[in-house]
Amino acid sequence: MRAARLIKMVLLLQARPSMTGPELAQELEVSERTVARDVLSLSEAGVPVYADRGRSGGYRLIGGYRTRLTGLGRSEAEALFLSGVPSALREMGLADAASAARLKVSAALLPELRDAATGAAQRFHLDAPAWYQEPRTPALLPAVAGAVWDDRRITARYLRKDTEVERQLEPYGLVLKAGVWYLAARAQGDFRVYRVDRFTAVEVPDGRADDGEDGAEGPTGGGGRFIRDEAFDLPAFWAERAAQFARSLLREEVVVRLSAHGVRRLPHVTERAAAEEAIDAARSGDGPDAQGRLTVRLAVESAEVAYAQLLGLGPEGEVLHPPALRERFAAAARRTAALYA
Repeated sequence: MRAARLIKMVLLLQARPSMTGPELAQELEVSERTVARDVLSLSEAGVPVYADRGRSGGYRLIGGYRTRLTGLGRSEAEALFLSGVPSALREMGLADAASAARLKVSAALLPELRDAATGAAQRFHLDAPAWYQEPRTPALLPAVAGAVWDDRRITARYLRKDTEVERQLEPYGLVLKAGVWYLAARAQGDFRVYRVDRFTAVEVPDGRADDGEDGAEGPTGGGGRFIRDEAFDLPAFWAERAAQFARSLLREEVVVRLSAHGVRRLPHVTERAAAEEAIDAARSGDGPDAQGRLTVRLAVESAEVAYAQLLGLGPEGEVLHPPALRERFAAAARRTAALYA
């Protein structure tokens, strides 16, 4: 642990002209007294660390000293490609690897390029969770992520509705969608998608396991590896399955007459792909009526969901079918009119 900290201190000082004691203490997550002792240890080991005294003082390396400890390890290199999603790195237990990788890259850059990473981070940031949601990290996510990185089979128990089932899985990839983690895995020869927060336990064939308790470690070791199908494309697989899932939810159909403004609003209040498909079909069919209104046949999840979504159109949309849903909107309109009478 101390050796890794000393290496990190050298890389920090190599990447920046000078750092104060408090800055190093914050980066290394130690006290300033520990920083001072580590600097002394580096000096005794022949690393030319110099301390500038005074209010504007700090620590720096003398004479253009450069360490050769800048080669990226495999885990660091892989984590570096995810560094634009810091919350995801933390949740998968890869924050330290990514931090070390960024330091090594910074240390290897020319001095005039060392602010590139900071400049990019201050200009672009990805916030994955949806609004008004407090994301919860699944307890077993680090264990699953470890298996994904190492191509290790897992035995997973997970909740399917109210029943706990067990499956042997080959974990191929993780996807973070709107703050929810999903695992793409092969089971019995087929690729499937599982919600990680529904896993209750994960173990590997050699017996190492994780049941999500505090302090438990994820499965490690070299056993139980599988050979990846090199033709598997995670982004393409996810896009296909996500589209299939969204379409599978749309089991019912409603007929709605829309004003021109309602046509523009429909993709914003319902499932976008279904709305755009319905609008295109209506335009290529009978088209708008004499008043400029367009009648669309819209695929929806249920009448209840359609009611909640289409209320957002207000007077820009008129439900024509089914009759029960139309009457429900009429009753809502009467209640609304009474409120504003």
